[in-house]
Amino acid sequence: MVAENALGGRIALVTGASRGIGAASALALAKAGAEVVVTARSLEGLEPVSQAIAAAGGKARPFALDMRDGAAIARFGETVEERFGRLDVLVANAGLLGSPARAVEIDPQAWKDIIAVNLTGNVDLVRALGPLLARSDAGRAVFVTSGLAWRRQPGLGAYAASKAALNAFVEAYAAETRDGPLRVNLFSPGAVRTELYANAFPQNDLSAAAAPEEVAEALLACCLPSVAETGKVWDFRSGRWMELMPPA
Repeated sequence: MVAENALGGRIALVTGASRGIGAASALALAKAGAEVVVTARSLEGLEPVSQAIAAAGGKARPFALDMRDGAAIARFGETVEERFGRLDVLVANAGLLGSPARAVEIDPQAWKDIIAVNLTGNVDLVRALGPLLARSDAGRAVFVTSGLAWRRQPGLGAYAASKAALNAFVEAYAAETRDGPLRVNLFSPGAVRTELYANAFPQNDLSAAAAPEEVAEALLACCLPSVAETGKVWDFRSGRWMELMPPA
């Protein structure tokens, strides 16, 4: 368990915070003492998590943000700096699966949206908020990835490609910031009882899968100032840090 007030006085940001892992992570960060900026495509979608954080005695700062809109992300970065003056934790959770489709049948617009949300949006986010994170004495950036990035799952090629590219980008970002206080890592949750996972694997029984709240506790631990690892993946299923290994 993370100590109470372990993130007291810190500002955390969670994208895709309206439900699932994002909402659970935002609540976990708030319970650890952080003031939490939460984003989703609509403010209405953020009402439940904002209310849950307030009920737990925390502070939630909701913002509508479309991860497909690079200009909006740039303006959001300026807003975060103006409103808060700092950023200590980034949990880049927002993701789009899209409808499963064989490689020869991927809809062009669906491809663009998946790449925009899962990859380009995170690149824009780093451009907008990276300087703030780098100024923190213990900045922590955690990007939610997927085991599908290295598994061959028919019908999910667009999603897998977006996450594989995200992995490569995050590794480069980690290497570029290795000599400073910022730690940059990936988080792979595996099977979780979320709508996204249910859509990806409608044939699977999720009754034994982890709940978002369980995953959020592990993700929270990756956000602490005590984390020394950078450029690695926390694998929730095995409960350990892993390297992203090159092909044999």
